[in-house]
Amino acid sequence: MVIIGADTHKRSHTVVAVDANGRPLAERTVAATPAGHLELRRWAERFAERSWALEDCRNLSRRLEADLLRAGQRVVRVPPKLMAGARVGGREPGKSDPIDALAVARAALREPDLPTAQLDGPEREVRILVDHREDLVAERTRIQNRLRWHLHELLPGSEPAPRSLDRTAVLDGLQRRLAVESGTIARLAVELLGRVRELTIAINRLEREIAALVRPLAASLLELVGCGALTAAKLVGETAGASRFRSRAAFARHNGTAPVPVWSGNVTRHRLSRGGNRQLNAGIHRIAVTQLQRPGPGRDYVEHRRAAGDTNTEAIRALRRRISDEVFRRLRHDEQHWNHQSAGLRAAA
Repeated sequence: MVIIGADTHKRSHTVVAVDANGRPLAERTVAATPAGHLELRRWAERFAERSWALEDCRNLSRRLEADLLRAGQRVVRVPPKLMAGARVGGREPGKSDPIDALAVARAALREPDLPTAQLDGPEREVRILVDHREDLVAERTRIQNRLRWHLHELLPGSEPAPRSLDRTAVLDGLQRRLAVESGTIARLAVELLGRVRELTIAINRLEREIAALVRPLAASLLELVGCGALTAAKLVGETAGASRFRSRAAFARHNGTAPVPVWSGNVTRHRLSRGGNRQLNAGIHRIAVTQLQRPGPGRDYVEHRRAAGDTNTEAIRALRRRISDEVFRRLRHDEQHWNHQSAGLRAAA
């Protein structure tokens, strides 16, 4: 089996083919265009058994990945962090496109259980909308912080309560109070207030759109206690297809909830993993926190673990892994249901 590692850029792609021992066999650089992708496929036909390894930089590698998948090629996604060790351990120092492509290929050779790529489905649309909403929320937060400084100068001691500058009633009240103020600071505050209102309307509209889009994609996941529409959308978008993971353990390792073993003499313990997809990790953590805030299986499980001798941190870590397994099971179920439903619609058409 030949592994073809690719270092992708906006204008060019460089690939290096290695054998089963990681020895370079050939390399090629082409333009990052459909014609260049076709040239790569024809170049790779010299290797009867081949697999492609692309660094997981979706904005740069998405078109190449899609073209390869449509041509029936097998493609795996290599997390960027795996390249560092391969590059440091290489005989040739430095950083260049061929060196990076070789590092990608060797990382894929060293890690046989990497997730396989697949064509984009509705999950990508969910992820794009979620990312756009988060950008708007971050922009609104920056504007709200600037607005609060102006309000502190104009209305000392009567600023709005924390986390209230996204409420229509609060914004309307501030609009009326600022209408009687004069000067540059008041004018800027009115402009910032209008911008906060516009962003709030856009954010609320996106939330409704995301909820409507994710409901048929993750009906089972939405029934999980503590998983709202935005959290479900984040999990669906970041997972990008649960079927690409071979097991729930592989999914847990990908999202950072798999424990890291720590040995000390004859004592074996585990600590929290700081790796994995942190966006997925944050979504699972939100579910865990919500379950701990109300009576139910989540709180009961943590209390059981603490009664068995676990610390609070260890018990919560175990709960997060338990939730990861349940999220994976529900994602797989929802994905199979969606695929079956889509196949039925295509057959009827």
